[in-house]
Amino acid sequence: MVTSNIQLNFKPKVVTKKLLTNLKDRARDVITKRYGLEEEDTQTLQAIGDLYGITRERVRQIENFALKAIRNSHTFAEAQEIFDELKSALYTLGGVVHEEHLLQKLSKDKVTQNHLNLYLVLGDEFTRLKEDNNFKARWTVDAQLANKIEDVLHAIHDSLNDNDLHDETEMVRRFIEKATEKNIPSENRNDDIARRLLWMSKVIGKNKLGHWGKSASPNIKTRGIRDLAYLVMRNHGSPMHFREVAKAISTIFSHPTHTATCHNELIKDERFVLIGRGMYGLKEWGYRQGTAREVIEQIIKEEKKPMSRDEIIDRVMKERYLKRNTILVNLQNPKFFKKNKEGMYSVV
Repeated sequence: MVTSNIQLNFKPKVVTKKLLTNLKDRARDVITKRYGLEEEDTQTLQAIGDLYGITRERVRQIENFALKAIRNSHTFAEAQEIFDELKSALYTLGGVVHEEHLLQKLSKDKVTQNHLNLYLVLGDEFTRLKEDNNFKARWTVDAQLANKIEDVLHAIHDSLNDNDLHDETEMVRRFIEKATEKNIPSENRNDDIARRLLWMSKVIGKNKLGHWGKSASPNIKTRGIRDLAYLVMRNHGSPMHFREVAKAISTIFSHPTHTATCHNELIKDERFVLIGRGMYGLKEWGYRQGTAREVIEQIIKEEKKPMSRDEIIDRVMKERYLKRNTILVNLQNPKFFKKNKEGMYSVV
């Protein structure tokens, strides 16, 4: 949970008691249960309706009437300072804030968060933007700013390739760059706000290793051992034995993984290249698929001229964890390689 770093100058539970003073008993009880003012969990319209023996629609009517009555009361007018304070807090957090992050920044206590949520619902200054396919539920006090920020997050998503992975520093940099292009005020585009607003997106996400990318990517939304193995090896930065990969998956992701299962999954996935006895590297690092003989053939063909034994060994050992003699044995196969008078090798 995010720690609270905004100190409120009022006691929410005390304020709520005053706001509900003029409500009739049933209306007060409906608001209390619907918004979780005494317990952490809120209750549905249906649950409250069953309790009172009325329809869920009737409960909705009572709730709406009660909210209207509160807004029209003198206690609501007297409490305007708290709404101003919440508005200021929302601006401090960027003007648009993911609902969960906003409440966590204001209080660690879940019941107190429920009281604050009631104030957001009551206040005319606040607009709740519902969760959709692109964004999580969020609160704003500036609809125009909210639209601009959503445009920025769309632009960042569109700038990412399907398998891109970036550290948080790079994502923050991209946000601030795009926000500047959209003329978003400087106070709404510092590093902390950028990180908070990135979390508001549902199409951009962060994996357990702290890398950001498209949420739909297997690098973010992992679907099995293969995806976890890719993240482990990419994060490691160099080839690994399949036993090391299995152990790392179990440790980092708390996903118990048998070594044999891990080996089988690596064999099946084209992202991984077997480069030695049980050793795997990533294809994106420049390793190529194929047997030792096939790799030697490809290297000589790429050179487009005969190569010395030492040149071939040096190039092959950059791509394979092989013994020197293994490479030499392959070169002695006259079916695939020939040596000229100068001792240079070419492909038959």
